Amino acid sequence: MFTQGHCLCGKIGWKFEGEVTWACYCHCDDCRRNCAAPVVAWLGVPLKNFKWLGSAPSTYETTDGVHRHFCGNCGSPIGFEADHYAGGMHLYAASLDNPEDFNPTFHVNYESKLHWLEMHDKLTKYNGTLLESPKDLSDYN
Repeated sequence: MFTQGHCLCGKIGWKFEGEVTWACYCHCDDCRRNCAAPVVAWLGVPLKNFKWLGSAPSTYETTDGVHRHFCGNCGSPIGFEADHYAGGMHLYAASLDNPEDFNPTFHVNYESKLHWLEMHDKLTKYNGTLLESPKDLSDYN
């Protein structure tokens, strides 16, 4: 089974084979600012099952070892890779061809949630990152 997505203008696409490793909402300041959004929806997949389609994305290194991929034509954020999440590609759920199929199961960086954003789901809420969750959600093997 393949899952696919693309940027706003369609010049860059992506696909992966297999299951999503995890799916969540992130409330950290970096993700919010990167997307100009109050919260960002992510899915994590093993890099070995992932492939870019069409043009290659532009990449911005926000901090040492953290790479944010985006379309150089339309500016859409598309993905995220980080040395501390080795072997994984994080993809923006809104870039899915069928974003209505996204099924988040938890929140990360919940302590950074904007006070005016109301979310009344019953999902698990971690105050830290994937690396700080009780289960190692950064394992892409």
